Amino acid sequence: MGDPRTDEGLMLAYREGDASAFDELYARHRGRLYRYLAHQAPQQADELFQDVWMRVIHARRDYEPSARFSTWMYRIAHNRLMDHFRAGSRAAILQYEDDPDEVAETLAAPADLEPQALAQRRQAAQRIVAAVGELPAPQREAFLLAEEGELSLEEIARATGVGRETAKSRLRYALARLRRALEDLR
Repeated sequence: MGDPRTDEGLMLAYREGDASAFDELYARHRGRLYRYLAHQAPQQADELFQDVWMRVIHARRDYEPSARFSTWMYRIAHNRLMDHFRAGSRAAILQYEDDPDEVAETLAAPADLEPQALAQRRQAAQRIVAAVGELPAPQREAFLLAEEGELSLEEIARATGVGRETAKSRLRYALARLRRALEDLR
């Protein structure tokens, strides 16, 4: 059945009825998946997050480890996002409604730093979040899958249903735009 310590082994164990295997998978992937969804659809992230996990649960009987578990899960997340965007709510999620201070707090430096350093980090975090939010949707998704999902180019291509070269181009353009937008932070 495979190495039970890998994500794929855990999913196979869960497929066979081991609920604790699902708990381990959830613990390993919840943070990155939530951040990926929150960057794509901030207002609906909670709903989408729950829906993706429900789809993972329902698909467990058909799970076959033909790719890494994370690639399979992010493919589910990508499809769910596409369904959401097709439903006509894309315009509503282009704006980040989060309080900029709250977003920066999640990215801020440890509390023991000087107040000036905290303020500088808060500003940088706000600029990074804004720059990621301004990327075209396909580029933003490729960037977030690489950074939050830790997926390879091949896995990004599989998760988004495009060719490897398209995924590579999207990621390259996203990184170039982010470098230009954040050039003065270096």
